[in-house]
Amino acid sequence: MSKPEDRPDHVTAAILVIGDEILSGRTKDRNVGHIADVLTAVGIDLREVRIVADVTEDIVAAVDALRRRYTYLFTTGGIGPTHDDITADAIAAAFGVPIDVDERALALMRPHYERRGLPLTPSRLRMARLPKGSELIENSISAAPGFRLENVVVLAGVPSVMQVMLDAVLPSLKTGRRMLSQAIDVNVPEGDIADLFAAHQSAYPDVSMGSYPSFSATGLRCQLVLRSTEPARLEEASASLRETLAGLGYLAAP
Repeated sequence: MSKPEDRPDHVTAAILVIGDEILSGRTKDRNVGHIADVLTAVGIDLREVRIVADVTEDIVAAVDALRRRYTYLFTTGGIGPTHDDITADAIAAAFGVPIDVDERALALMRPHYERRGLPLTPSRLRMARLPKGSELIENSISAAPGFRLENVVVLAGVPSVMQVMLDAVLPSLKTGRRMLSQAIDVNVPEGDIADLFAAHQSAYPDVSMGSYPSFSATGLRCQLVLRSTEPARLEEASASLRETLAGLGYLAAP
């Protein structure tokens, strides 16, 4: 039985979160979960998340590794107006292309700042600097665009702005089969069913399975989650596991 990653229509992704403030704990990331939800809904399999500091060589190394391994790489953070917003420069370095103020970005930003009576200072112009060959990603909140270069999708770090950028770029991305899931609650600790669960995974290697422990008033219990893009295969694996667990008296009451 083939695994999802063996199919030609399997679309994968990674997320690269950029920013000292995330690593220091000063800012709590709110983007990874949202991107994961959106990608799962459209059949893009998120396989890896990395966080790097505002260090050009570290960003370049991560971009080089992740863009070659996955269908898409999404980055968040580091495209604002301050000196430590170096994502665009790092992406340009990773691709070996020049970077400069992009007239298309400038045309979007100029009316936005004119309406607010604000000048386009050198700092704000940093947000119009894009690597050569970039496609613009619309920013319906604050005008300064994100961008896409080949399979690298560069989004803002501010969650509300990141979300509108992701919505804007999503229709242009290749998507795959939607990942479906079924959850089974059991009334025993996961250690009690570990061997049984491992054997079931071996019997259905094409169905992803995970165990998630929790505490309740009656003690330790866990939830078993089965995931697959094949509805029939998921149903077969789930039904078989439920039958085995029911026979042992391990199914939690609804």
